[in-house]
Amino acid sequence: MSRTLLSHFTILSNSSRLLSSTISRCRCRSQARVLNRVLPTLHVAAAGFRCNCTVSAPESEVSGRSASLKKKRVVSGVQPTGSVHLGNYLGAIKNWVLLQDTYETLFFIADLHAITLPYDAPQLAEATRNTAAIYLACGVDTSKASVFVQSHVHAHLELMWLLCSDTPTGWLNRMIQFKEKSRKAGDENVGAALLTYPVLMAADILLYQSDFVPVGEDQMQHLELTRELAEKMNHLYGGRKWKKLGGKGGALFKVPEALIQTAGARVMSLTDGLSKMSKSAPSDMSRINLLDPKDVIANKIKRCKTDSPPGLEFDNPERPECNNLLSIYQLEVALECQNMNWGTFKTILTDALVNHLRPIQNRYEEIIADPAYLDQLLSDGAAKAAELAESTLTNIYQAKGFLRRSSIV
Repeated sequence: MSRTLLSHFTILSNSSRLLSSTISRCRCRSQARVLNRVLPTLHVAAAGFRCNCTVSAPESEVSGRSASLKKKRVVSGVQPTGSVHLGNYLGAIKNWVLLQDTYETLFFIADLHAITLPYDAPQLAEATRNTAAIYLACGVDTSKASVFVQSHVHAHLELMWLLCSDTPTGWLNRMIQFKEKSRKAGDENVGAALLTYPVLMAADILLYQSDFVPVGEDQMQHLELTRELAEKMNHLYGGRKWKKLGGKGGALFKVPEALIQTAGARVMSLTDGLSKMSKSAPSDMSRINLLDPKDVIANKIKRCKTDSPPGLEFDNPERPECNNLLSIYQLEVALECQNMNWGTFKTILTDALVNHLRPIQNRYEEIIADPAYLDQLLSDGAAKAAELAESTLTNIYQAKGFLRRSSIV
């Protein structure tokens, strides 16, 4: 039984090389749809990414230039609030490990985003270091990817402010997450950062001239705002206008494309199959944290919400909890479980999670026990990121007409 019920984790690890190389060649929606049909056994649609490229080059041109082209750049980050949970892992961090072999990658700990809502200030630094250690324990390789803390590269905040001056408040007011969170907290309890954090998110991406951004379907609205901002800034300040001010002309920002993880990116709550697994949910029973010990994982799976119909099945909208647990495990042969009861399945799922998370937890303990090693890696990553960011920041200051710093030295 265990050999035929292939987990999501096994599928990803066995197919990573082929998946990564295929993603790098995928240049448009139509090719991505063909990819999903051609590679069904690898669950590309379920465990990989869909390219949302809007411009494609002729195949002969691409192949002729492939040897000389630089790697495309990918940027992503996770907030250090709360505990990193299974949703963060399957929806983001695990996929970064696939991407780092194909792309130039920058992965940051989004500590500036962590203060948009009330937070525990004495715990922020520790949570930031712990999140970085989890990145590394999950397989992010600093010889391939730059790993750094967002606030350690000051250009993030500088570019955010430069973008804010050209961001209509109407664009920000329409953001769904702002509406939901401000409604829950109440206007008097919501800081301006909650309204403007999509601009910081845009700065995170545009600062590094990112080609692609890994996102779930629920994050597409923020990426669309980033794309709109890039296009607006290029129109207002780029091209000949920038050249007249002494710049090189052309576009100031690349307009990034989405790498959409089509399923599994949205792991749902263990207590409500219609809500996303979240760090901010009041009950810790709603999520599997990556550092949860075996007995805690077993208890959470045992007590998680299920339904009463017999058997298990995918894609039944009336059984969201069933679909969520199966998505976590990613059964390749769904027919194997259609007559299985919840007690049997929960035991199998618990064993799969514990066995997969154990080496991550062991590696995490090794890393966190050596803070000097971790701090040096973060310092090196920030230095690399700052070097890339400085070029973009210099260009946008020049294009917006600021007095150059060297002129007043």
